[in-house]
Amino acid sequence: MQLTINNKIYTDNSKEAKKGTVFVISKQNEKFVEDAKSNGCEEFIEAKDLTTHFDMKAIKIIGVTGTNGKTTTTAAIYSILLDLGYKVALQGTRGFYINDEKMEDYTLTTPMQLGNFAHIQKALEEGCQFFVMEVSSHAIEQKRVEGLDFELKVHTNITRDHLDYHKTIEEYINVKNSFFSDESKKLINKDDPVVKFNPKNALTYGLELPSTYKVSAYSFTNGTNVMFNKISEVHSFTSALMGIFNIYNIMAAVASVDMVTDNSLDEICNVVENFAGVEGRMEIISSDPFVIVDFAHTPDGMKKIFESFNHKDIIAVFGAGGNRDKQKRPLMGKVAANFAKTIIVTSDNPRFEDPDEIIQDICVGIEKKDNLIVEVNRKEAIKKAVELGKKNPSSVVLILGKGDEPYQIIYDKKFPLVDKDEVLKHL
Repeated sequence: MQLTINNKIYTDNSKEAKKGTVFVISKQNEKFVEDAKSNGCEEFIEAKDLTTHFDMKAIKIIGVTGTNGKTTTTAAIYSILLDLGYKVALQGTRGFYINDEKMEDYTLTTPMQLGNFAHIQKALEEGCQFFVMEVSSHAIEQKRVEGLDFELKVHTNITRDHLDYHKTIEEYINVKNSFFSDESKKLINKDDPVVKFNPKNALTYGLELPSTYKVSAYSFTNGTNVMFNKISEVHSFTSALMGIFNIYNIMAAVASVDMVTDNSLDEICNVVENFAGVEGRMEIISSDPFVIVDFAHTPDGMKKIFESFNHKDIIAVFGAGGNRDKQKRPLMGKVAANFAKTIIVTSDNPRFEDPDEIIQDICVGIEKKDNLIVEVNRKEAIKKAVELGKKNPSSVVLILGKGDEPYQIIYDKKFPLVDKDEVLKHL
């Protein structure tokens, strides 16, 4: 892509590099430097040095990484800052937003280096004081965020995911932890057993272990009510979001805003209830029958959802993505078997794999099959779950894995399918 700053054109594409342009060298394109030279390009910079070419002193960058919770946490930070009167940009899984206006649809959770700088430049032009972004493990490993000067780095959690790319859980954990190895300001989930970080300029939050922002009590009566301590001070907030994992997400957002602004914690807590959540993340589609759609697609993510509804008869609908980590599939089945009264295993995004074989992999983890329904057609699976939910007033239908994705990937084609829309058809 190209980015123009002060009448100078920067590009990371060797085909666009020519005399008068600057070729930005990254881990992804370093092998094309000679091509750029042969096209006439004479000026080259490393991606890590981009920040010296841009004046970004007027904006504070907040980066959030973790297996689960990135999207909700960044959206909550964005919402709170907006409600406090700041101008803010948000970049992540749901797209690129500036001051409550959607500027671009989703491409990558974290764009390439020039993509990040282009968005930051646009945010600066719109007068934004903050730039909130999701940081994926792929982006960390591929150095897509090098050159960015983060005001705050936030850690949500590290659990099993993306092992099709990182190969081992140890490699994945190390990549995530590497984001927190410097001396920049950081906020860490203290309850995560595998997180490692440089304690310099680090504050922590959590529900279980002693931390800077420590949840002392919570209840799920008429929403979620949370009381927490910051050192000796006691504060509280109310949220419409459900689930213990969302207490972590909102707590991370509250603490983040506290760390990057001069607003009091009481001011911050007062606007938390305005955040309605993210579409496709613990989204309540219906209350009768009780139906929720969520993006949970890892064993840990599913477990946290199930634990939030352990008092209900859980009807779970889920599958697993094709051409991705195969070893997590039986683990997903096992988690569902431990919590759900009825399990409906279906297709997710099968890609180039046989959906029936993916389902078989999941079912290996389900020992007792008497409460198992296999329905490869996701639309039919959702229909069956909703019909079962109608018959049982004490049930909750949890449709997991795809959240607000508007399509299903079969081979390399995207076919329209929205879980929420399928639910609404049958209510």
